[in-house]
Order: sequence, then structure tokens, then C-alpha cells
Amino acid sequence: MGHNRSMKYLILIIALLGPISLAKNAQVKSGEDAVDYSKFSKELAQELQQDITKLEQLEDEDSFYDKDFDYSSFSARVTDRDKTSNIIKISSENRNIKFFRAGDEILFNIASMKEREKCEAYVRSVEDKYFVVFVKDLIPCWGKNEYFRRGTVLVVKSFRLAERVREASIYRGVLLKRKRSFFKQLNGVNHFIWSYNQQKVKVAAEFDREIMRIRKKKQRALEELQLNKKDQIVLQKELIQRLDNIDEDLDFYRIDKDELTIDRWHLDHDLGIPVGKRPGKAKPRL
Repeated sequence: MGHNRSMKYLILIIALLGPISLAKNAQVKSGEDAVDYSKFSKELAQELQQDITKLEQLEDEDSFYDKDFDYSSFSARVTDRDKTSNIIKISSENRNIKFFRAGDEILFNIASMKEREKCEAYVRSVEDKYFVVFVKDLIPCWGKNEYFRRGTVLVVKSFRLAERVREASIYRGVLLKRKRSFFKQLNGVNHFIWSYNQQKVKVAAEFDREIMRIRKKKQRALEELQLNKKDQIVLQKELIQRLDNIDEDLDFYRIDKDELTIDRWHLDHDLGIPVGKRPGKAKPRL
């Protein structure tokens, strides 16, 4: 009898939990379908000046983003409120609340009153593990006359947060890609710094080889110039000798036109011998 009673209780628990799990799965699926990723991702693509299809491929690069998980829902607890209960401060262990921005819309239920409608609120500010919201009306999810207590557990729904989480996963992929690029550059820089002395010796050796090559080239050029000088000196002597020979030949082969009478008269004047008047021109013979 005890065994049969325990089996009945087990079947009853399974029957009660089954619809709850199905409803939860349906809520996750509907939440993912309700999130409009396209607009947010296009803004990111425009900001990063990249193609959106390439950015979406970066989600799988160690971004810790699970496409099957509902990032729009999380639990939180009321830590403080004002007198009107319109402004409340909420704490949560969900680290994704850091992606909230002022003006983001959220919907929430009281954890113990999930059957009631959701209340609508807007984020005012975000702190570490806390965020402050402005609640338009607590009546749908809490009621009129009940006192809204501190410590109340909330079930928060925010499709905008899911968009921001996906945005963060894409941007994290971009950052990982940049990190790998910077690591690659840093590896090159470190290799250069660590091998500086070897590089210094290598560069100095290359310049020493170049200097030796230039010195040898200079020595060959000077030697060729010296040999050319010797050849030019020999050629100079040869040309001078040939010019002297030509001058002698020119002097030897010079043709003179002699007039004996006039030449003799000039010659007597030069010797100081008395001579008569200058002879006239020779008369042609008829």
C-alpha cells in the first residue's frame, strides 16, 4: 500500500510539472521569436563598418552565446523603493543587466503571482548588480491595496536586453579577432626586441661586407687609373717625338723663293760693307 501511494504521488507530481516545463519551453521559444535582432545587428554593422553576415559568423568564436537560451528572462529582487513605489531599485545576480541603458523597457511579474498580468517599467540607471526602474503602474501585477515590500522576488522580461546580449556576443567576437591580431603584432615586436643583438650583428655584417666590396672596387679603380696614367705618359712621349719629327720634316721641305740681287744687297747691309743705292727691279728680257 505504501509503495502504491508513493507511485501515485510521483505520477501526480510528473503530471503537474509536465505542463509547467512545456509552458516554459514555449515561453522561451516565443521570447526568441519576439526579439527583433535585425535592426540592432544592422546598427552594429553600420557602426563597425562591416557586413552583417560576417559579424553574425563571429557569434560562434568563443563568445559564450547560446542561441537556444532565453536571455530576455531573469529573476531579480526589490532592494529599495520610493514612497509611491513608482521608482524601485532592483538587484539581480544576472550579470547581463550591465547591458541595460536608460529608457529600456522591461516587463515583470511577482514570482509568487505569475498568473497576474505583467507590469511595465523603464530603466533609469544601472549599477553593478543593481538597476533602477520607473514603474508606470503596479496594479496589474501587484494589486491596489497590498503593500509592495522590499525583498519581493520579480521575474523580469526584457526583449531589448536579449538584443543587447546578442549584440555583445557579436562585438565580443570582433574584440577576440582584434585581440588575435594584436597578439600577432606583439609576437612580431617581441621577436624583434629579443633578437635585437642578433639583428644588430647581422646588419653590421651586411654593411661590413658592403664596405669591403666598395673598398675593393675603389682599389681596382685606383689601380686602373694608375695604369691608365702610365699608358698616357708613354703615349705623350711618343706623340711629342712624332711632332718633333714632323717639325723637322716641315722645315726640311719648306720651299723658298730666292732673289739673288735683293738678297745680296740686304746681306751687305748686314755686314756693314758700303753699298750703293738699292738696286731696281730686274727688267724682263725681251
